[in-house]
Amino acid sequence: MAKTKAVAKPKPSKQDGEPTYHEAEATPGAPGKLGRKAYERELARLQIELVKLQEWVRHAGLKVVALFEGRDAAGKGGTIKRITESLNPRICRVVALGTPTEREKTQWYFQRYAAQLPAAGEMVLFDRSWYNRAGVERVMGFCSEREVEEFFRSCPQFEGMLIRSGITLVKYWFSVSDEEQERRFQRRLGDPTRRWKLSPMDLRSRERWLDYSKAKDDMFAHTDSRESPWWVVNADVKRHARLNCISHLLGMLPYQDLTPEPIELPPRQDHGKYVRPPITDQTFVPERYT
Repeated sequence: MAKTKAVAKPKPSKQDGEPTYHEAEATPGAPGKLGRKAYERELARLQIELVKLQEWVRHAGLKVVALFEGRDAAGKGGTIKRITESLNPRICRVVALGTPTEREKTQWYFQRYAAQLPAAGEMVLFDRSWYNRAGVERVMGFCSEREVEEFFRSCPQFEGMLIRSGITLVKYWFSVSDEEQERRFQRRLGDPTRRWKLSPMDLRSRERWLDYSKAKDDMFAHTDSRESPWWVVNADVKRHARLNCISHLLGMLPYQDLTPEPIELPPRQDHGKYVRPPITDQTFVPERYT
């Protein structure tokens, strides 16, 4: 085992009297946007720290859950992708559940999410989560107001149980202005590789910006607490949002550097009299690009 090096970071906390964040306060087109080289350099540094965090989670048997919520095209998926790029999928996995089946609709609402929670030594990133009930399901009429009220009663208790069981729960809301969201939607329309990201539900939700804003405010009023706070990410500039979110996540989990000592590769086994079969006996992928 390599000698451990403390990389503990203080856990941020809410201050009394801190003003409530509104999406309108996001600063679109913030000046001083990070250049690509500087962004990639800092992202690479943070990804090394994420690997250290991963090893500490595995070593210490921690259970970590991070929720990523926010507007369509706010950049949740891109941030999750940058977090997981260099991590072991057996330790850090992404959960992005689809529409519930008819059977799942009859279950306790949190049941299918609880089945995805981590065991010791695991991190789970939810690309949308149980907060679907307070957002898209409520706005689009997929649940009743009675079910929403029950969600608001149950959710703080559910999250309290997770935290008391030893799970570290971090909730992120990616906030994007309507102007920036419109730019990203238009970009997706013009790019065949991104067009799949615009589902029929995304197009319908675009018409109901105000309803989503009211639902989000109501959700925060019921579920933003000291025990389980929402952390708002200003996502109008994707590069800044990714770096800010990753840096904050690292700061929420004190960890130690368990980077192993350099490895020396052992010598290969002597081939002896082994003769490889002729390549004509094998079927190769056509080399269209040489």
